[in-house]
Amino acid sequence: MRKIVNSTYVSLDGVIENPHLWTTPYFGEEAAAYASELLFGSDALIAGRLTYEGFAEAWPSMEEQTGEFGVRMNNLPKYVVSTTLEKAEWGETTIISEDVPETVARIKEEGEGTILQYGFGQLSRTLVEHGLLDELRLWIHPVIVGTGKAEDLLTCDGFGASFELADTTTFSNGVIIATYRPAAPAA
Repeated sequence: MRKIVNSTYVSLDGVIENPHLWTTPYFGEEAAAYASELLFGSDALIAGRLTYEGFAEAWPSMEEQTGEFGVRMNNLPKYVVSTTLEKAEWGETTIISEDVPETVARIKEEGEGTILQYGFGQLSRTLVEHGLLDELRLWIHPVIVGTGKAEDLLTCDGFGASFELADTTTFSNGVIIATYRPAAPAA
């Protein structure tokens, strides 16, 4: 069975929005190597509409700048979850517009490998709520952003979940990647 791994940048104060504004100074060789290993170890991408649209706009023109990483990003099969997106033009993309938990569960059963998700939003919460997210990798950056509305933060009202720490990776610049797996239900 395939697993779904979420990779999300987060600040010390829980901000996940606009990471390009506060993560760039921390993206060095260690982060690039880790990100490449994660991407090249995946066989598909899954995203909500907003993340998908942002990536679909940016990545096709970034192959020259990012090399093999950009080529891999553009050529992986993709799933986008959206009830409003009618057409997906970024590579091999399948739109999931209904029965999301059931459809994602079926996709997970189709073979082995890893489906990678970037960012944490409504799709991530749905995956967690239905037991479909297998790993949450939080890239904790040593910065307090100090801004953000509720939708810019990792969590939101009414959503909660328990996780168990599975691994940590620490970069020399202070970024910590904490890998969590859903906690077993209390007996």
